[in-house]
Amino acid sequence: MSVYTVLIWLLGGLIEHELYLQFGVFAVSTYLMVELNNSNALLSMYSRMVSCSFMALITMAAFIFNTIEPWVVQLCFIMMYLSLFRSYQDKHAQGFVFYAFLCLGLGSIMFVQILFFVPFLWIMMASNLMAFSARNFWASVFGLIAPYWFLGGYYLIINRFYLFIQHFTAIAQFQPLFQYDNLQAHAIVTFAFLLIVSLTGIIHYLRNSYQSKIRTRMIYEIFVVMDILSFVFVILQPQHANMLFGIIIVNTSALIAHYISQTHTKITNISFYVLAAVTLLLTIYNIWIPS
Repeated sequence: MSVYTVLIWLLGGLIEHELYLQFGVFAVSTYLMVELNNSNALLSMYSRMVSCSFMALITMAAFIFNTIEPWVVQLCFIMMYLSLFRSYQDKHAQGFVFYAFLCLGLGSIMFVQILFFVPFLWIMMASNLMAFSARNFWASVFGLIAPYWFLGGYYLIINRFYLFIQHFTAIAQFQPLFQYDNLQAHAIVTFAFLLIVSLTGIIHYLRNSYQSKIRTRMIYEIFVVMDILSFVFVILQPQHANMLFGIIIVNTSALIAHYISQTHTKITNISFYVLAAVTLLLTIYNIWIPS
């Protein structure tokens, strides 16, 4: 998969368009997906399927190669998960919670709408991670605002504080809704396939979650909720689709990896080949067919 993804990046313009920064962020994200799998035992067997699924799905969305923002947002989201999951059943994990929401705050500098996920993360800290407390709550708040202490100071120094205000006012702009006119065909087809892959993983996991340990079950429920929220977000505000694809792929990778690695029936084996073939075809489509 590593060789495959490097080839896809080369075909997608790694050298021609000098996408070295994007590729570097992708490489770090892939490594962190390995760590996310290992540190949380997402699969009940030794398998690299989580990171392999991540590499296949993210390189499939080749139309986001040219912009750095979606890659940074995705990287911040993975780091947030890595830190947040360490707070499981620990109501005194202020450090882990602070760093988790610090990563989310850093991602919000690129994509302020990511802050819509914060209330849901607080709820899941209480219901799934069982780590919600007054100290952890305030640690999350300080983590979110920490990047803006520096950003606000920078805008004051250059006498452009109005840009700082405009950054936050963008989060209150909910219109237009359901505007798909400007959405490229590549994004629509990719979204549809990711939705199918995600539903496959979600349905499988909900049917077989009783086989997992409680901690793993709680983590996968977070993936399910965040995936559903991300898809709803894209449906409501499709203009943010490219920024949300990275978040969707992080959650979907874990879900579909569980499906692929834990099922061995004839039908599911056939479905694996179908999913792999469609992923390859969509990768070719997103690279060579012009938008």
